[in-house]
Amino acid sequence: MRTTYDSATVRLYHLDGASEGGAATTLLYGPLAEALELAAQQPSEVQDGLFIATDNDVVAYLDLIGEA
Repeated sequence: MRTTYDSATVRLYHLDGASEGGAATTLLYGPLAEALELAAQQPSEVQDGLFIATDNDVVAYLDLIGEA
């Protein structure tokens, strides 16, 4: 993930792999720090499907925090 400053605008979304083709549900468009805080509050089964997208990269939330 190349954009890493706290105020970088990101999209936090959940990718539901159970649906045919997967459904992406946006939880937040906002600062990276806020996205990380919101993601940490989600249950572990939701965290498994969370992704953070910046203007130039996408990373799984658990990979970003080092728990994958």
